[in-house]
Amino acid sequence: MSETTILLDHGSGGLASQQLIGELFLKYLDSPILRGLEDSAVIDNQPGKLAFTTDSYVVDPIFFPGGDIGKLAVHGTINDLAMRGARPLCLSLGLILEEGLPLADLERIIISISEAANDCGVPIVTGDTKVVPRGKADKIFINTSGIGIVPENVCLSSKQAATGDAVILSGTMGDHGITIMTRRAGISLQGDLQSDTMALHRLVAGLLDQFPGRIHVLRDPTRGGVATSLNEIAASSGRSIVLDEGLLPVRPEVRAACEILGLEALYLANEGKCLAVVDQGSAADIIAALHRMPEGRDAAIIGTVVDGTAGRVLINTPIGGSRVVTPLHGEPLPRIC
Repeated sequence: MSETTILLDHGSGGLASQQLIGELFLKYLDSPILRGLEDSAVIDNQPGKLAFTTDSYVVDPIFFPGGDIGKLAVHGTINDLAMRGARPLCLSLGLILEEGLPLADLERIIISISEAANDCGVPIVTGDTKVVPRGKADKIFINTSGIGIVPENVCLSSKQAATGDAVILSGTMGDHGITIMTRRAGISLQGDLQSDTMALHRLVAGLLDQFPGRIHVLRDPTRGGVATSLNEIAASSGRSIVLDEGLLPVRPEVRAACEILGLEALYLANEGKCLAVVDQGSAADIIAALHRMPEGRDAAIIGTVVDGTAGRVLINTPIGGSRVVTPLHGEPLPRIC
């Protein structure tokens, strides 16, 4: 292509659209099913239960330490499938491009999508591109949908949190949210702040294989953070959750940034972590297993499910007090994913 930016003609469905697809998208997204350019992908029947999810990504900035909007879209949709115990089969890719987007930026994002999908072993099999006039969007928005298969013997749900269960967090909190906030605001802080975006389907598959029936709930604490996800689990299960503040894993640089900006890591978004509510008797073994996986090396038991007021989350502080942890109110950090 001779152009250097996205033109409205790239969304016309005509020659420019064909060139964009053929010379850019198919150059990197080389799934055999996608290359057929049919109106839909046909997936062979698979044994098990079908899982289907969709998500849209509007993060600003589109490039950030540790990732970009493309990698985030792949990982986020795969993780949504994984939280139900699904083995991801394939993804769709929908792009809304703003007129004037540099083609170099688009190519960088498509390369990132290709690398993430290949690393995860989950192909892009169908897609769509639309172009809107300058000023009608903000560079690029992405929608990804995913299909996965849940084994017949797997049933994960927030309703299944049981009294006495241990609450595990697979790694440190707040890395993604604080990275986006500081990058957007142009704030430079010491330390290696970067997004934690990563896919968790291999971690989940490993846990389900090793501990059948012992994993009751999986959730990825994205928007609203750990605090909001735990409130949702407590409400769905009709129980309370008690956390130990001293056990919450937070990187020193994230803690320092939160203190400077007046934020609490419990409410910051994560894009490569999961909450697991598990049988108490298996919790120590599950932590040991997580520590052997690269995605779970910082995992920690952070609390317990207890009988009590449905939907209540309490946190015990190091000085012997406790406080109620409510869901996120308002939106202190918009467009983090």
